[in-house]
Amino acid sequence: MLKRLECVVSGRVQGVMYRDFAKRKALSLGLKGTVENLVDGNVMVVVEGEEKELQHYLFFIKKGSFFSKVRNVKDEWLDPQRKFSDFKIIYRNFFDRI
Repeated sequence: MLKRLECVVSGRVQGVMYRDFAKRKALSLGLKGTVENLVDGNVMVVVEGEEKELQHYLFFIKKGSFFSKVRNVKDEWLDPQRKFSDFKIIYRNFFDRI
């Protein structure tokens, strides 16, 4: 069943390749959505796909990348909106790219 998963990830998740990690894991599972840094230091992940793959993805999101330290993941399961064609990192400005 197609579902939507929205997560706010807190901890050491900015400046440690967490968004790239989230994108690579999503693409490997055939998921679509976005990941972006938030101004409060957290990361927002919005992803859609089959519930089984989303559960698997959530496991990796909670574990984090090699350099990150995930402290908490607030997840919310919703009905899909089907507006994504792929998985993208959202960059807000130039400094968000480094």
